[in-house]
Amino acid sequence: MADRNSIGGTGNGAYDLTVIGAGSAGFSAAITAAEQGARVALIGHGTIGGTCVNTGCVPSKTLIRAAEALHQVEAASRFAGLDGQARLENWRAVLRQKDELVAALRKAKYLDLLPGYNTVAYLEGRARLANGGMTVDGAPLQADKVIVTTGASPSLPPIPGIDAVPYLTSTTALELEELPRSLLVLGGGYIGCELGQMFARMGVEVTIVDIVPILSAGEPEVSRALAGYFRDEGITLHENVKTRAIRRTEHGVVLDVSSDGRDETIEAQQVLVTTGRRPNTAGLGLEEAGVKLLPNGGIQVDEQMRTTRAGVYAAGDVTGRDMFVYMAAYGAKIAAKNALNGDGLRYDTTAMPAVVFTEPQVAGVGLTEAQAREAGHDVKTSVLPLDQVPRALAARDTRGLIKLVADAGTDKLLGAHILAPEGADSIQTAALAIKHGLTGAELAETIFPYLTTVEGLKLAAQAFEKDVAKLSCCAG
Repeated sequence: MADRNSIGGTGNGAYDLTVIGAGSAGFSAAITAAEQGARVALIGHGTIGGTCVNTGCVPSKTLIRAAEALHQVEAASRFAGLDGQARLENWRAVLRQKDELVAALRKAKYLDLLPGYNTVAYLEGRARLANGGMTVDGAPLQADKVIVTTGASPSLPPIPGIDAVPYLTSTTALELEELPRSLLVLGGGYIGCELGQMFARMGVEVTIVDIVPILSAGEPEVSRALAGYFRDEGITLHENVKTRAIRRTEHGVVLDVSSDGRDETIEAQQVLVTTGRRPNTAGLGLEEAGVKLLPNGGIQVDEQMRTTRAGVYAAGDVTGRDMFVYMAAYGAKIAAKNALNGDGLRYDTTAMPAVVFTEPQVAGVGLTEAQAREAGHDVKTSVLPLDQVPRALAARDTRGLIKLVADAGTDKLLGAHILAPEGADSIQTAALAIKHGLTGAELAETIFPYLTTVEGLKLAAQAFEKDVAKLSCCAG
């Protein structure tokens, strides 16, 4: 095992808290504990920083932005008198710039932070719960309180033959030195939609296949609209299909599917698997130590982030839920404070925003209409097309909609869902409204700046009671 005091910390083996996993959740837990004066062992294995900075959020979003910039030049013709042309000149240069950003952020937000926390010792090795404590590369380590933050990895769908084809994952797809001519994306969730559109805008012929509609966990109005926009950009969609088998061919891969009683084959040079992620729990000795796992492989935790073994907590993607980096950090902070101070805090997702970085962007917070009904609410909804939002009209881009969900009896806002080019930067207003219990009427009465996308939230709230098409600018 590497020197236990190689980065930060005192390293004498007496720790108040041990954190297994050195990604976003692990660092959040370690820093939170250190700020309270605790002595922490932070155990990492592999590249420090975890998924987000190395293989997830940072690299994918910078490539998505690059593809968006390329597309926006071509879309300039929506304004009279403008004509733009752009082309991808050097994919490898785009990759190198992405890699430079990843390396810089990994250094600045992870490696360089550790020396500033004198009570955090970074240990490199494989951790395992054992004998009432734990080991690191086989060496015992005192561990009265433990937080597991080992993240998740891409998982394979149960398609016959998938193990025999050379598939890409969301990690390896972002490392391709050469763009394929065609790409088959298995899975229409947020990763499949984001990367599928990105590669399509870079000139790849993209086909997305899913057994359900794309972004099926969200609002159906959003799913249908985005599917239409994808098709407008030349992306082929096969939704609600049964995947029967996949096989390798001389020219790439072939997927056999069935839809509406018809069999079909889909060919592509390469295949990208984006059908979900599985928590990294193997080899940790969890079940042997009395830590219960969920059917999806995640560690079962309660609202205080406690596992089924006393003194052991878990946070982030390894719990199999809310796989967003900010939720990993949030949950880890709660776990650290509870482990050290007596379990007084609870994990709350009532106002948890989520964003899909397609274009238009998909953003949501709170309950969908279906979830609200399942929870027993008498539901009312407002669906506002973006052609009723002045910002969209001025931008000559009315793709999208805003949907609000409220309790019909109390008018209390339960959920907000935005499909818009600037939806990601608008959703936090709705998150605050839900967090603080605003009603639709209160949101409608709030002052919003004119010619902004977020003003659409006010208009959507007004649409519960009025026909906003009959209102003058800023009226109501």
